[in-house]
Amino acid sequence: MCTSRCTSRCTSGAKGSRRWQKIPQRDDEDSPHAFTVSYVQRARRAAWRLRDVTFLCADAALCGRWVRTLTEQLSALAQRPRRLLVYINPLSGKRHGERIYRHKVAPLFSRANISTSVIVTQHANHARDHLRTEAELQNYDGVVCVGGDGMFSEVMHGLVLRTQRDQGRDHHHPDQDLAQTGLRIGIIPAGSTDCICFATVGANDPVTSSLHIIVGDCQPMDVCSVHHGDAFLRYSVSLLGYGFYGDVLSDSERRRWMGPARYDVSGVKKFLSHRYYEGTVSYLPASDVLGTPRDRAPCRTGCVVCQYNRPLEEEKEGKLKMEESHEGLAWRSVRGKFLAINAVSMSCACPRSPQGLSPAAHLADGTTDLILVRNSSRLAFLRHLLRHTSKDDQFDLGFVEVHRVRRFRFTPRFCQSDSELDLQELLQEKEQKEKEVAGSQARRILGQLCREHPACCRTPPCASCWNCDGEILPHADIQVRYTTLLLLFLPLLLLLAPLLLLLLAHST
Repeated sequence: MCTSRCTSRCTSGAKGSRRWQKIPQRDDEDSPHAFTVSYVQRARRAAWRLRDVTFLCADAALCGRWVRTLTEQLSALAQRPRRLLVYINPLSGKRHGERIYRHKVAPLFSRANISTSVIVTQHANHARDHLRTEAELQNYDGVVCVGGDGMFSEVMHGLVLRTQRDQGRDHHHPDQDLAQTGLRIGIIPAGSTDCICFATVGANDPVTSSLHIIVGDCQPMDVCSVHHGDAFLRYSVSLLGYGFYGDVLSDSERRRWMGPARYDVSGVKKFLSHRYYEGTVSYLPASDVLGTPRDRAPCRTGCVVCQYNRPLEEEKEGKLKMEESHEGLAWRSVRGKFLAINAVSMSCACPRSPQGLSPAAHLADGTTDLILVRNSSRLAFLRHLLRHTSKDDQFDLGFVEVHRVRRFRFTPRFCQSDSELDLQELLQEKEQKEKEVAGSQARRILGQLCREHPACCRTPPCASCWNCDGEILPHADIQVRYTTLLLLFLPLLLLLAPLLLLLLAHST
């Protein structure tokens, strides 16, 4: 398919030379027989760019043979997508989603002979509901979302839930084995944060993401299923954050009119409030896997750690129920006061935090890095936060611990049935003290109570909320399980540069 003229013309050098030399563009009368090959070249950092090379031929027959041969070779690449279902969120970020797709993405898909069905979402969860019920997935080779992390979450939920329904799996049961999706997902960044795109592709660039999709390579990705009792809540692929990150998200929702700046305002506010939350974290350690959260080895496609640990994950699934039945001997518990509890199944890198929350977290090893930040001073907590923006070891602090786990549970203090007081008892104790004191004596006692239990001085007094990929969970008492469910459009040789891949050959 002839789609556009080349931007530059190249030819081989003098006889015996192996280098290409730039020559001035000629008129069609001077070079009537030529064909252009488009390819991908790795540019600065993780960015990819499209380049063209035009070859001049002596006659039309030779030119036609070259074009036919290259076209046949490209058609034989089974991993290349031919038909894509595209969802565009017109309200993501700065509301440039439609323009980004129309001017930067669609021309590339057209040059690569990829047909698309485009749906511009009209309301929240439009993409999720369409994928679950109406989309004819057998007609497509992949699904593309144009938007931010929220748009990716919609597409991911719709595709995973549709797959479980078609396979007859009960996703509400925490121990149900879930089926992996058959379609790959591509991400075109057009949102406020685009954390998932940056952490997987390495850049928030629509052109780079489009070229990844066109090349058609595949990368598995872990998904965590979050349950409250026997009720399914949500899926997550990046961050589950309780305490600080949950409070920041909850507060920022009331400031959506501020745009992306709302996260900075809410972050400063919640840092100054410096609240901790009491509870118990129980987790199943991934003790037999390759790699640790502190080995500083980032995950890349073709990752040795993911390839080694994925078979272990499949073997481990059959033993989980047996281990739990033996009085939970394999599980470990940590009880205390926490400023933040974070579970990340990818690095969560972004432009402001190039290393992410856990630089060595892996995309497809069936585990997550569970980060526990205990109560500390404001200055110490600030040091921990600042290390996210540098290359320093953010876990090398006495009040921070990290574990690589397969599953975990969290029970807030007011939900526990042990010797600790529950929420109602704490409220009754506070009300009784308020009745017994008056004047200055009351202020002193209440001041002491606030210092000892800062989480109990407002409603709700003892619980934060969970930040699940930018969405607030309705329950604090959750159990989480990780498994490899998704397939992404990502390259197999991300570390090679320059990278030359044929995209399209056409006569000019």
